[in-house]
Amino acid sequence: MATIEPRPTLSELAALGGDIFDKHVRPALSLADDGKFVAIDIDTADYDIDEDDYTAVARLRSRKPAANIWLLRAGYPAAYRIGMLR
Repeated sequence: MATIEPRPTLSELAALGGDIFDKHVRPALSLADDGKFVAIDIDTADYDIDEDDYTAVARLRSRKPAANIWLLRAGYPAAYRIGMLR
């Protein structure tokens, strides 16, 4: 009988994704990547970058269909902003 591995909690996913970003992705970024979306597979540290969030995730999923993905935006504290601009 196959054993099903538990999925990470959101806080675990965030911690793993942030750690991979800091160690592997951030050093590879250039100023031109600021504001782009970064989709990270927390199991393999594979990632994809694009100006469009859907495109970054779709390209990563095409290589890693079962990826546990953490999405963030380079140079921003969060991938998305909720609320009105002032």
